[in-house]
Amino acid sequence: MLKLHQEPLITELEIKVRMGQMVLDIARDLRHRELTVIGILRGSFMFTADLVRLLYINDIHPLIDFVFVTSYDGTESTGELRLLKEMSLEVEGKLVLIADDILDTGKTMKFAQDFLKEKGAEQVKSCVLLDKPARRLVPVQADYVGFTIDDVFVVGYGLDYNGRYRDLPYLGVVEEE
Repeated sequence: MLKLHQEPLITELEIKVRMGQMVLDIARDLRHRELTVIGILRGSFMFTADLVRLLYINDIHPLIDFVFVTSYDGTESTGELRLLKEMSLEVEGKLVLIADDILDTGKTMKFAQDFLKEKGAEQVKSCVLLDKPARRLVPVQADYVGFTIDDVFVVGYGLDYNGRYRDLPYLGVVEEE
């Protein structure tokens, strides 16, 4: 059985501050281009929502869509990626920013990048809340990273353990009891 640590790994305030900094970097780099943001469901829904609201404050008004890619069963990746929901927007010839909750093995990000390129995206950038390089199996890096973390199982701010803890406004660690 897993138990949530009492102390947050990353607080709600730390997330808000870092998101603001990250969006300033994105705005500086991508401001003068039409942008399409593609969130990877389910874990990125809070991150993507906050990201696009902060882009709005910086006078960037992207098109927004989601894909649903999954590979997890509990705390472990099955290694098999499945596209459960395809986006409805056309990305051919567009600048696309992938928004994902966590970059760990790299398989999901590589899958999403390849998928968008196959759909004709002119340029694909990536933005992740969390980077966990210790678990990387595919050599991929995000263009914009909120936080780099150790190899711990994180929940909250959209990330879950079997559907639980997504609602936490902070990031916490769960461990076996």
